[in-house]
Amino acid sequence: MNQRNDTAVTNSRRSFLGQAAAGLGAAAGGLHPLAALGSSAAEPQELFKFAMCNETFEDWPFGKVCRFVAECGYTGLEIAPFTIAQYVTEVPPRRRARLRQLMEDAGLECAGLHWLLARTEGFHLTHPDPEIRKKTTDYLIELAKFCADLGGDIMIFGSPQQRNLLEGVSRDQGMAYAAEVFKATMPTMEERGVILALEPLGDVETNFMPFAADAVELAEMVDSPQCKIMLDCKAMVHEAYSMPTLIRRHSSWIKHFHANDPNLQGPGMGDLDFMPILRALADIKFDRWVSVEVFDYTPGPEALARESIAYLKACVAKL
Repeated sequence: MNQRNDTAVTNSRRSFLGQAAAGLGAAAGGLHPLAALGSSAAEPQELFKFAMCNETFEDWPFGKVCRFVAECGYTGLEIAPFTIAQYVTEVPPRRRARLRQLMEDAGLECAGLHWLLARTEGFHLTHPDPEIRKKTTDYLIELAKFCADLGGDIMIFGSPQQRNLLEGVSRDQGMAYAAEVFKATMPTMEERGVILALEPLGDVETNFMPFAADAVELAEMVDSPQCKIMLDCKAMVHEAYSMPTLIRRHSSWIKHFHANDPNLQGPGMGDLDFMPILRALADIKFDRWVSVEVFDYTPGPEALARESIAYLKACVAKL
């Protein structure tokens, strides 16, 4: 997954956006594709809820991020806790209320949390030491409270470094350890109305729960309506099945979706065609967040945010 520098692909994507805008009766030249969608921009929002991940904006003030994301046309902001504080236990109630207010003032909802254990220390999902698993459980409970305080109702468990199987720990042991941790968080998840969504990351990023079937298996072990899965495009390229097939196969489990290109930039900024993906999501009547998560910030946060939603909306308009 090297950074792409393909002018032909870029021109093709821009051509697609231009054609979509024209097909919607867009007025003439010079308009960004998002603006060119004009009064029809609401149509995609009725079919899908689009969110943007806040770490894309790095050191921007939180209020500025909210305003810009809303101006681009997103209605949700997905939050990486490390952008707020190293540990959410350091964030007092007054600041939590302020963060939520800033989102609401911009017309945004909290689209949940992700990167749950990034930049923390002492936590590990599949560690053989029960004390470390207990600490991990306790922190996930604190994250659930933080999520609910911000108005969110879902937490995406990715955190590959904090879930990888250590030497000597088998897959079955890891699954049992992980189920133990997650089960212990479920009373709080249920009380606060927060879903824990398990994220397959592909076998290039993790040796534990790499594929969608593994995530479903673990969610079945946890056995709670608050434990589901999510899917991520850059991870799904490592699956044996196509993305639309995975979406349809696991439709009853999917509660969140990360839209990105395997080149680690935004949707529409590489070779991945989102039309079949969005069609599959529409077919299963997916009504939760389609959230743009990128890892290569080279184009800059403004371009990543604007071009991603413009492309997604243009695709939806063609469904």
